[in-house]
Amino acid sequence: MSEQPRQPRQPRRRTAAGGNGKPSGPQGGKQGKPYRRPQKDPVRMLAFEVLRAVDERDAYANLVLPPLLRKARQDESFQARDAALATELVYGTLRRQGTYDAVIKACIDRPLREVDPPVLDVLSLGAHQLLGTRIPPHAAVSASVELARVVLGDGRAKFVNAVLRKITAHDLEGWLERVAPPYEDDAEEHLAVYHSHPRWVVSALWDALGGGRAGIEDLLEADNERPEVTLVARPGRSTPEELLEAVGEESALPGRWSPYAVRMAEGGEPGALEAVREGRAGVQDEGSQLVAMALAAAPVEGRDERWLDGCAGPGGKAALLGALAAQRGAFLLASEKQPHRARLVEKALAGNPGPYQVIAADGTRPPWLPGSFDRVLVDVPCSGLGALRRRPEARWRRRPEDLEGFAPLQRGLLREALAAVRVGGVVGYATCSPHLAETRVVVDDVLKGRGAGASARVSAELIDARPYMSGVPALGDGPDVQLWPHLHGTDAMYLALLRRTA
Repeated sequence: MSEQPRQPRQPRRRTAAGGNGKPSGPQGGKQGKPYRRPQKDPVRMLAFEVLRAVDERDAYANLVLPPLLRKARQDESFQARDAALATELVYGTLRRQGTYDAVIKACIDRPLREVDPPVLDVLSLGAHQLLGTRIPPHAAVSASVELARVVLGDGRAKFVNAVLRKITAHDLEGWLERVAPPYEDDAEEHLAVYHSHPRWVVSALWDALGGGRAGIEDLLEADNERPEVTLVARPGRSTPEELLEAVGEESALPGRWSPYAVRMAEGGEPGALEAVREGRAGVQDEGSQLVAMALAAAPVEGRDERWLDGCAGPGGKAALLGALAAQRGAFLLASEKQPHRARLVEKALAGNPGPYQVIAADGTRPPWLPGSFDRVLVDVPCSGLGALRRRPEARWRRRPEDLEGFAPLQRGLLREALAAVRVGGVVGYATCSPHLAETRVVVDDVLKGRGAGASARVSAELIDARPYMSGVPALGDGPDVQLWPHLHGTDAMYLALLRRTA
């Protein structure tokens, strides 16, 4: 935790230009040679737009890309294969950003931070086409230079051309041998460059995972793979069989672990499915489904009538919990601090067959009385290091010090959750991060009365969560559970179950 993150591209704001920094106008060609206007390639222009939004506005690609693709599809010449290529260029470039930065750095004569960010985006897109796809090198260079002419001007396009031609000298493996230190000399830096993660993230994941080199390499590689789209059939409202039929036998697979899950193995548009449009089903990673199911399955002593989701936004777990609660005649209160996220929870729960209520409230200063609930879930805000497959740009934005900001909130939410549950009731503490500072350390501190805001030890005990994830292998020694992308095919969700004792 003492090491500083490896952040080769930050800040990505305009500083100095690559090349001579002066876009050429109509007279930019050789004397006497007719000037040819650059041709816009809609696929690469779209990918470039997304990368700029990620850099300039701290946007997330999974939010920016879909509307741009929908707009592009309005042009009949924009085919499905174009959408697939644009998606690959965006996510492939973001996932391998650290590796490509190291390669580009080896091909220029100035510090990387002195290259104008839009130039660096074009170079990264070109590097991915050269090193991460099957696009022929001459086509990758030509298309990238043409993009540079459109968005940067002819002058800087010459710089892009020169750098990309240097990159063609080696394939990805050849470049990694040149830019990554040997594993024996610096294991963490080697893994950071080879698998494109900041060094501090490699260190944190390795600490959480334990074990030797093979496990951490499998995990880092899994973070760089495109995740399947997973659907959830909300109980009592839809069935996996309905979703399998709607997606199609050739494109759909049952979930690995959740009985409500269906995997869209061939991709596709979930919003095109009737059950998803109607809210009877949704998009939800199996790890999130398992967390909600485990909380619902853990035994409580006495009544089982009132459930609470204390951090309900954007509503995926609340919708599954609401459906499970309805099967038992239980009431669900879904609470979310941010009003706009509370509205998303309302949308997710609309049509739930059982009683529920959605409120906008701060879980660290709750409006409900202590001991009001039989089951409580708190899926706390966190670094998101468990979902790097879905949001690859997050790995480059987070800093070790971010965890210090989350720590008081995570402990406060867990303490209030334990206060909200009655004696004999169960609390589920969940987070989409495997970082020990956000998982076991938080639970241990709250149980022992440590940390800011703690007034006394909490009267609660950890219960073994593993039996309530029936059939899921490699869950460790317990009593808490850590899921992993490379072992379970899910996001790296963490769950601890605690029973209030006094």
